[in-house]
Amino acid sequence: MKDNYSLIMAGGIGSRFWPMSTPERPKQFLDVLGIGKSLLQMTYERLLYVSPVENIYILTNTDYKEMVLEQLPDLTPDQVLCEPQRKNTAPCIAYAAAKIHALNANANLIVSPADHLIIQQDNFAETVNTGLKASAQGRIATIGIKPIRPDTGYGYIEFDSSKGSQPNDVIAVDQFREKPDLATAQSFLDAGNFYWNSGIFIWKSATVLNALKEFQPELYDLFAGDLSFYNTSNEQEKVNHCFEVCEDISIDFAVMEHAKNIDIVLSNFDWSDLGTWGSLNSHLNHDEKGNSTIGAKTHIFNTEDCIINIENDKTAVIDSLKGYIVIQSEDRLMILKKENEQALKEFVKVTK
Repeated sequence: MKDNYSLIMAGGIGSRFWPMSTPERPKQFLDVLGIGKSLLQMTYERLLYVSPVENIYILTNTDYKEMVLEQLPDLTPDQVLCEPQRKNTAPCIAYAAAKIHALNANANLIVSPADHLIIQQDNFAETVNTGLKASAQGRIATIGIKPIRPDTGYGYIEFDSSKGSQPNDVIAVDQFREKPDLATAQSFLDAGNFYWNSGIFIWKSATVLNALKEFQPELYDLFAGDLSFYNTSNEQEKVNHCFEVCEDISIDFAVMEHAKNIDIVLSNFDWSDLGTWGSLNSHLNHDEKGNSTIGAKTHIFNTEDCIINIENDKTAVIDSLKGYIVIQSEDRLMILKKENEQALKEFVKVTK
């Protein structure tokens, strides 16, 4: 595993998890499951199955560096790569790939968001190791998730299912599809050869840098044209300049939609991106009336099909609600109909 490096993307603000998630402490740093571990800590522990601790790097905003080190005390400050401003995923991946390539030109990179929920650690490691075999042949591997519903919140990956349809099969990607409308999502589900795009990528550092050089030469020149400043006292100053002038672009638009050497690895684990309170709900314990309740002093009556999360030191009595999300965090309280959750980002704007 000495050549395996894991990059955890932990710079987002998680606005759809308000009121627990705020720009000051976004959802990747929260214990949203009530188990005593944040999503970042769970992701870190999962990646220890495929990378040694010294090869795990966190990509995050400068504001969150101390929070990362507080939650992951086994990491050194050099393993927390700080983006001074948010410019989407391609610049921070270019930064990390160039830095690690300067350390080890044989590096294999496993890129994972910090806020996904994957419980089956062994199955995850098996799928990643399958992707590593593909990446050793110069391929870009992306993990696909078998859809269980016609979801409009994810991008999709199309592939030829006649060439493989079992867990851990590796098949060339036909094309990436943007988030669809409901009818299109249903047609993808019915077809059986469209998987959700997990946003987990596996590639050699040389492979992704070559792809950036071909498809995004300006971004490549900024971050990888000169590797000599990486792992020196001048690194952060140089990186700050790169972020100041670089384009705001996702790795999907920068590389994945152009490259022809992309494989999908069919996943062998249950997955959720925990993008919303609703997506979290299926992973929580429920009572006989379908309520999931977190809160030591929370008492509910005549209530069903609700998601309730109240801080343990707060006392709450809730009666006669059906189909609501009730979340309290510090001085913030949200009472929201589940059917209106997609509008949460708009509702939260009034609090700013």
